[in-house]
Amino acid sequence: MANLMQLWLPILVAAIGVFVASSLVHMVFKWHNSDYRPLANEDEVRAAIRTGSPAPGQYVLPHCKDHRDVKGEAMQAKFREGPVGHLTIVGNGMPSMGAMLGKWFVFNLGVAAIAACLALQVLGLAADRHAAGHLVGMVSFLTYFGGSVQNGIWMGKPWSAVAKDLLDSLIYGTVSALTFMFLWP
Repeated sequence: MANLMQLWLPILVAAIGVFVASSLVHMVFKWHNSDYRPLANEDEVRAAIRTGSPAPGQYVLPHCKDHRDVKGEAMQAKFREGPVGHLTIVGNGMPSMGAMLGKWFVFNLGVAAIAACLALQVLGLAADRHAAGHLVGMVSFLTYFGGSVQNGIWMGKPWSAVAKDLLDSLIYGTVSALTFMFLWP
């Protein structure tokens, strides 16, 4: 733990660097804007969902309590008729960007700290700074990109959006790698 404390500066700078890079990706370059499409009948869909008053959470449609039920003709008809999808409902009201950005920054700190721990355990504090940076960069890349691939596989996230997340993750991994290369003690 004492050795990890010597890495507080690269951990903090990497988290800030990724935060700034992600802000540029989403607010300046905006290459993710096309990932979210509107429904042609959004007002009717919103009204139908509001009628059911679902609590915040994850939903799937058609819903099937047990995988064995998929074999029934009624359930197969629902899948054929569609739509088939995953839906996330959040609480009503304007989203709190401050709270979401705060959670994102804490996540970035966690990624940097865990990557630093791994580099410290594998390479030691006296490691070559390039080797440490490469390891931190690879761990960071895998962390930022892994969830997107899972969402592409299991939740139907479009692969074009996953590819953009790959680019984001390469940027975040590179920022983390360079930070640790320059600031490794």
